Amino acid sequence: MASQAPKQTADLPESAYRQYLPDLSIPRFTVMHQQDAHQYAEEFKKNGNPPWLHGLYMQWLDLLKEPFKGVTNDGVTRPDLYQVQDEGVPMEKIVTAADKLVSLLSDTQKLSVFYHIDDPKWRTWSNPEFLLAHKGIRLDEVESNVRDATMQLLASILSPEGYQKAIAAMRINGYLGELVNGTKVMNEFSYNICFFGQPSASRPWGLSFYGHHLCLNIFLYKTQIIVSPWFTGAEPNIIDGGEYSGTRILHEEEKFGLQLMQSLSSELQSKVQVFKQMKDPAMPKGRWNHDDQRHLCGAYRDNRIVPYEGITVSSMTQEQQNIVLEILNQYLLYLPSQSRQMKLKQCRDFFDETYFCWIGGYGNDDPFYYRVQSPVILAEFDHHSGVFLTNKEPAKFHIHTLLRMPNGGDYGFALRPKCGISDAKTGGVEQDYVWEG
Repeated sequence: MASQAPKQTADLPESAYRQYLPDLSIPRFTVMHQQDAHQYAEEFKKNGNPPWLHGLYMQWLDLLKEPFKGVTNDGVTRPDLYQVQDEGVPMEKIVTAADKLVSLLSDTQKLSVFYHIDDPKWRTWSNPEFLLAHKGIRLDEVESNVRDATMQLLASILSPEGYQKAIAAMRINGYLGELVNGTKVMNEFSYNICFFGQPSASRPWGLSFYGHHLCLNIFLYKTQIIVSPWFTGAEPNIIDGGEYSGTRILHEEEKFGLQLMQSLSSELQSKVQVFKQMKDPAMPKGRWNHDDQRHLCGAYRDNRIVPYEGITVSSMTQEQQNIVLEILNQYLLYLPSQSRQMKLKQCRDFFDETYFCWIGGYGNDDPFYYRVQSPVILAEFDHHSGVFLTNKEPAKFHIHTLLRMPNGGDYGFALRPKCGISDAKTGGVEQDYVWEG
């Protein structure tokens, strides 16, 4: 990523974040400038600083011990929601791109990049800048041809618009690294990739691509694809200077969510708004935490019980239901077109059981959280307070979004028995996997 200095455009609304740029002389940022990603992570694990994040990390490790069953609304996994189907995914093309990447790897890299398809390490992705689980290869540590082949593989899997969204998230991450003088830890290519199973046009396999503010878990089988769980965030959510000036993400999810909430009657708004404040005194213990803030289904929350809140989409007008579909279209953007349309139809079929809820205000300038949740999809949107920037209250320039497929849909788990996998290991036991090439 280009290292030219950002343009000073603080007079623009999009540059509101600039009043919250941090003091780079404090130890947090001088350390980021001196240490590489591995040193930075080991120092965190050793000294537990900041304590709240280290405590959360230890809780994550405990959650990982639980066998996977998936996010539910009541603790009971609902069966037979997901079927093997033809989605027109060009698997031969994808496998060719994956094989090209693998052919460029050293023998040592090949040994480190492959895991058994049921290895619980698939669940160890996380979105902070700390490299807490180092799997596979990290793109800022490999030759440019390996990095290029990795990006070509992603381009072959994702929709064109989904790929551009991923690229934008990576570039904004690099921009943040420049803003805080921490590019050894955060840069455009500070992302890991690893495979679960071997790329195949006839057998199930998948991959994890993860790092700060972008985590994609992708399951593939014949002509079918699942991208879930995924996490996409940005702080700030716009680049206002340098080579990629004008890059912006997550504004469509924001726009449609607010449009939907503002379109509801005052009576329905009161039912949808489960908490009036972003950190509301009425929230029960655990409803807010430092890392996920209002999010419920982030990293390691594979088995979370999330009761339905708000109102059903089927109780909305047709115009409002169309806005819900616009929201879901944005959350399914990573999927190729045919897969996305089939998933949208499935979501629409469950509108009687799809709930919309809201936290915070709903004026044009208010930060907010919303969730769209059904038996087959859970999409969360949240404006956050500063992590690298210094805003203590949630602001519209720091956004976190994520998607889950409840009832075992994440990681393609519910499909695995239907793909010929009958001995899935769902947690706790690691397995060695040797590449067959």
